Amino acid sequence: MHSNSYECSNMSNRKFVFDFDSTLTSVEGLDVLAEISLEGNPKRAEIVKKIQEITDLGIDGDISFTDSLSRRIALLQANKSHLGELIKLLKGKLSASVAANKSFFKDYKDQIYVISCGFKEFIDPIVADLNITSDRVYANTFKFDENGTIVGFDEVNPLSQHNGKVNCLKGANLDGEIQIIGDGYSDFVMRREGVAQKFFAYTENVSRKKATDNADHVVASLDEFLTINKL
Repeated sequence: MHSNSYECSNMSNRKFVFDFDSTLTSVEGLDVLAEISLEGNPKRAEIVKKIQEITDLGIDGDISFTDSLSRRIALLQANKSHLGELIKLLKGKLSASVAANKSFFKDYKDQIYVISCGFKEFIDPIVADLNITSDRVYANTFKFDENGTIVGFDEVNPLSQHNGKVNCLKGANLDGEIQIIGDGYSDFVMRREGVAQKFFAYTENVSRKKATDNADHVVASLDEFLTINKL
């Protein structure tokens, strides 16, 4: 599928900015963390469902992202000790077409970034397998208490705030044509605000109407994205 003419002059000028949850992976990291941290809790299914609902509200922009994050972390009851199991599970949850196209991530590693409202503590180890180094990952970070319990997040990080992805991308100072690949409305907003040139609504794992309605392209897999870019 890939041509070997990677020297294409305009290719080196493109930056590919991926979302993480439900894009590079087939799941939402905090939802999976909740399933781990709430094991044995009689209300586990109820709480996980509530977390998923809050996730969706935040992704669609129906509640403020800071509110979404605070409410989910309060429900999680998670500890640093749960992160190892989470990372192990997420390594097996790469989106199928992402796992099948690892050569793309290797060949274009200098042009690929991740901007996610998820957390570096579990994103960095997963995307390392895709040749994406920590300095190219923009994400939130957890706050822990003395017992390792997750009690919050770094509130100074732009990604924990309203329009976080827009402000984060502005601050990253990337040049060339910036393409956003993600499943959520918060990914499209970077395009709407003019800090990115193209938005690909990624529907391999979930299709969100507010994202697909506003996309330059709707792609059901990474293969479709690569085809449109003639990669």
